[in-house]
Order: sequence, then structure tokens, then C-alpha cells
Amino acid sequence: MNGSATVGGGTAVREDASGALLGRLAELRERVAGLVERRSADDPTAADPLRGLYVTPETARRLAAQPPERGTGEAPEDEAPPGEVTEGGTADRSVALAGRFGLSALDLSILLAALAPDVDRRFEPLYGYLNDDVGRRRATVALALELAGTGPYEPAARARFHPAAPLRSGGLLVVEEEDRPLPGRALRVPERVVAHLLGDGGLDPELCGGDVELLLPREGYGERQDGDGRAFFGRLAALVGERPIAVHLRERRPGAAAGPVADVVRGAGLPVLRYRPEGDQAAGAGLVGALLREARLRRAVLVVGPLPERPAGLVRALAGRGVPVVFFGSEPYDPGWAPDAGLLALDAPDRAVAAAEVWRAEIGAVDDGFDLDAAVAPYRLAAGQIRRAARAATALAAFDGTPLTAAHVQRSARQQSAPLLDRHARRVRPAVGFDGLVLPPEPLALLHELVQRARHRDQVLGTWGLRTGGGRGRGVVGLFAGESGTGKTLSAEVVAGELGLDLYVVELSAVVDKYVGETEKNLERIFSEADRTDALLLFDEADAVFGKRSEVKSSHDRYANLESAYLLQRLEAFDGIAVLTTNLRANIDDAFTRRLDLVVDFPFPDAEQRTALWRSCLTATPCADDLGLEACAKEFELSGGAIRSAAVTAGYLAAGRGAPVSAEDIRAGARREYRKMGRLVPDASPLWD
Repeated sequence: MNGSATVGGGTAVREDASGALLGRLAELRERVAGLVERRSADDPTAADPLRGLYVTPETARRLAAQPPERGTGEAPEDEAPPGEVTEGGTADRSVALAGRFGLSALDLSILLAALAPDVDRRFEPLYGYLNDDVGRRRATVALALELAGTGPYEPAARARFHPAAPLRSGGLLVVEEEDRPLPGRALRVPERVVAHLLGDGGLDPELCGGDVELLLPREGYGERQDGDGRAFFGRLAALVGERPIAVHLRERRPGAAAGPVADVVRGAGLPVLRYRPEGDQAAGAGLVGALLREARLRRAVLVVGPLPERPAGLVRALAGRGVPVVFFGSEPYDPGWAPDAGLLALDAPDRAVAAAEVWRAEIGAVDDGFDLDAAVAPYRLAAGQIRRAARAATALAAFDGTPLTAAHVQRSARQQSAPLLDRHARRVRPAVGFDGLVLPPEPLALLHELVQRARHRDQVLGTWGLRTGGGRGRGVVGLFAGESGTGKTLSAEVVAGELGLDLYVVELSAVVDKYVGETEKNLERIFSEADRTDALLLFDEADAVFGKRSEVKSSHDRYANLESAYLLQRLEAFDGIAVLTTNLRANIDDAFTRRLDLVVDFPFPDAEQRTALWRSCLTATPCADDLGLEACAKEFELSGGAIRSAAVTAGYLAAGRGAPVSAEDIRAGARREYRKMGRLVPDASPLWD
């Protein structure tokens, strides 16, 4: 159980609650004594020799006359109920219970009679005597009503045991032995209700399975929201605190709604029961009943989600049951889920949490050289995810034995994002930075601009309001155009690494499908997952799916144009970060170009850049003194990718000889790349001696 808070005087509160309940039981015992006296006055079995098999009148009188047993009233300090306070200014919890569950005075009398044996065991033989059956030691319907001054002959009294009556519908009373006539059925009060009336603040054992989490009120929670989020969730917390309304929040990203709702409600002084349904078990009657009962006992708000694939049963079971409940999920609200519950359907704000403030509150001060705002800007995490990531980052730093760095923060944030794109794309962990790029100033500056757009998009498009309408998202999409080997894919890796994100390369073989409509479905899965997670999406050879539309001359042309139309619409609503690469920019439809944030042209490297590329590739390689890289760069016109392959060939040749890389190894690698490209190779000696 998370979020528990210790309130001073918890033990005293528990003693007051149990004392109030025991006082009520003392009054009940007086009524039981009177009933025993009337029953035993003319009991013909008083002298029965089989007296050990039943309770005699004398024994019943003695038990009824004994004062209640009380303990010392002392409890260890660590057993104080967490976060419990006196309700309504009185220690008698039955008063608050009656108000929350709509109980009448007769209901309270029935409930007290039913729970008496669970608190004071001496009621068991008394009830056995009054039931004329020593083996039946719980109150029956007839006995509870007789103690209340009525009986099962009264229709209004019998109605209190109907399944829809407050006692049973609220989960406060169980009527057992359904095969018996109603007057003879035994009554039982669930242990959680007994414990609550005695002052116990623990969570119902039926809910302690991991799917339900109790979050107690905490001061200061809900204050670290951004402007839109603070107003939205503040109004929502006030609404659910006033009346038992049901709300459905549609969120674009997992956790965008649940965390802020829970934080604001807790900050307003109300507990939260956070329920994460899994599969069909979400609609189980026992679990749902325990949830509703616990929420009403605590005056808590239910926060339920993400909703299962078929949520109608769960929504109907929880909505309109006298408990404020907030459902959330990525699917739009369907009025058919609970047509009579009157759900309020809302869209959660895209960015509800002032992330940098939550990070600072969780990890404290950082070193001067560590820009926390820049490190966490690309991540769209909820407050709860940020708290977990902050704890993980602190643990990573402690494991490394170093102060907290941006790398620790970004690594822990990536783990919280946990994208599920591996089924549709290949993950690349960036290992190259801007210092490993050799590019002219203009494309290099555009790459830096792409990084800045990804970091500041929420401020520019959200806070400053520069996003236009039409359902457009806050995505950042760039096009890298240039010949093969000019550094497009490597640059995408560098951008991902600078942002602290993983790079996911979309495998076109897993996307393109010969069947009509399947390509769009595959792309939608990828885009949807990229929208919800923090990663950079790379469409390599993008002209295969983002190509020009053509005149419709056959059914193939028509369906190809449909794919392009779908992609145009999807890019408009995209919320993630994506890079498209192409060897021929002219192949990309102009309509796609208009939707791109940046177009970066990668030129073929000149001789000076080729020399720099050779040096960059051989930085960590043992080399001879004079490699003649300038001459080699002028003689062999190779792209960056080809130069890297040539350097690898040179390394293998040198390793085979057991010597450093020589100028001849460099020329041999360059000639090998020329042959691969089908170009004429300058005169050279054999590669292998």
C-alpha cells in the first residue's frame, strides 16, 4: 500500500471508535438480557439432564449480566492505523456509515445485532440460546428484528434484507443459508466492515492482490501541474469531491490522466483507490463489490484504468453506485457502456504535468553543469512515472558511484517510456554524438534545429499557442535527403542520442502488405505506439511508402493513392518524433513535404570532408605514421558510408598481418569499395601478398 501517511493520535482514534462500538454493544446486551429473561421465565428444559448440549437459562442469564471485557487499551505505536482521522467530529463510525450508505435506524440495529458475535464472543452462546439451537451462534433475521422491536411479519422490516436494500447492496451484510425460510437465515457482517467500525484503517484483504492501490491524502500533491492541467484537474477534483459522479477521461498517452487526477484528489484531502483492471476479471462481482464498499467506507474516489478491451460490464458495475469514479483510457467513450449512469465524457489535457518541477522536487539540486530542463524536455511522462524514474536515476548514480548526471536521468526516463515498437521496428541504442558527424555547416545547423524543435515543442505549440487547429498534433517530422552513404541514418541516430531517446528503424518488410488495407493497419500500429512513447521513429527509404500520388489508371493506382492519403492525414495528427530518409527527394510527394518541419539535404562530401571522414573512422585504430589520407581522399570519391566500409577493410587487412594500418591498407579498402560500385579502379598491386 503506497502513499500512507501517519497522523498523530492514530491509536487514540482507534480506541475511541472501538469504545463507541462497545458502548452500543452494551446497550444491545441489555436488550438481549431482557429477551433471555422473558424466554427463560417459563423454560421447561431448565432441569434437563442433557444440559451440556445446550445453553441453560441460568447460563444465559449469567452471560447477559456480565460486563463487557475490555483490554488495556494500549497498542504498540507502529500498529496505529495509517492516515485515519475522526469522522464528522465523533468517534462513533456508525453515524458516518449510516450517512454514506443511506442506512435507517432499523438498518443500524440489524447491523449491530449481526456483528455482535464478531466483537464479543459471549454473544455466541446467548444467540444459540435465543435461536433454540446451540450450534447456531449468529443472529438470524428473526432474532435481529426481535431485538429491534419488530419482526419478519412486518413487510417494511423484511424489505431491509432485500438484495437491493442498503445493507446488502452496500456489502455491509451477508444473508446466509438461502435454502432456509427468511426468518431463520443467519446474518454475517464482512470482517472489513467490523474492522472499520472498530477504527482499523487497513485496506480490505480482498483488494490486496496488486491490482488495487490505496493512495492516502498528501499535502502538496496536485500543485505541480502546468497551466491547463491545473485548471482542468482542479475542477475535476472539486466535482468528484462534491457528489458521486462518474467521469470518463480519454487520454492520448498512458498515464496522462490517472496520475494528475490521483494527485489533485489527494491534495484536496480525499483518499484514492487506484484500480488497474486486467482482462475479464475486471467485471468480477466480488472484486467490484469490495471496491465500492471500500470507497464508501473511506469516502474515497475510484480511479479506474486503463479500461479493458470490452469495458461495458466494468463501467456498468461501478458507475452510478454512490461512489465518485474516474475511468480513463485511450479509447473514445461509448454511450452504450452505461446508458443509465450519466457518465461525463472529457478529453484529458495533452500535457498536464510541469515535468521539470516534478523532477526537481524528486531529485533535489543538481550540479551546475547539468541542465535538467534540457535533459528531460523530450520525455512526456506522467507525475507518477517521473517519480519512479527519479528514484531509478538516483539508484543508478549510486551504483556508478558518481553524482547524478543527464545520462542517469535519460536512461531511467527511457525505461519508464517502455515502447512496444520492437514488434514493428528495429531498436538502435544511439552511440554517436554530434562530434562524430562530418557535415557542412548548413545541414549540421538544421540537425541542431531539429533537436531544439523536439525539446521546446510543448512550449511553442502548447503554451505559446502556435499550433493551428484541425486536430494537428505536436509531432516533429524531418526529411533527410541525399545519396546513399551520405550520413542520413547516422544523423538520425545522433539526433536520437542528443535527445536521450532510442531510435526505432521501421522495417518496411513488416509494414508493406500486398493485401488491401493491411499496410495502413500496420502503419497505424506504429504511429499509435510512437504517439504514446518517447522514441525517435526512422522511416528508412521512405519513398517506398511516402511516394508521389499518380493518375488513377488501374485499381493498383487507386489503392496506392489511398495509402498516401492515409499517411498525409496521419502525419497531421502525429505527436511523436519521426525522420524520413530518401535517396531521391523528387520521389516524395509535395503534400508530404508541406507537412514536414525540416528538410535536410545531405551533399556528397568533397575532398576536404572525405579527409575528415577518413580521420574520424580511424580515430581509435592503430595506424602507421604516414597514411596519405589527403591524397587518398582526392583520388577516391567515396561517400561517408563507403569510407567507413573501406576503413573496416583496411583494419582487417592490418589485423591479418599483425601490424598497424598502413597507407596501402587504406588504398586497398578504397579500391574494394570502387569495385563494389562497379567503377574503374586505379592501377594497384594485389591486395593479398
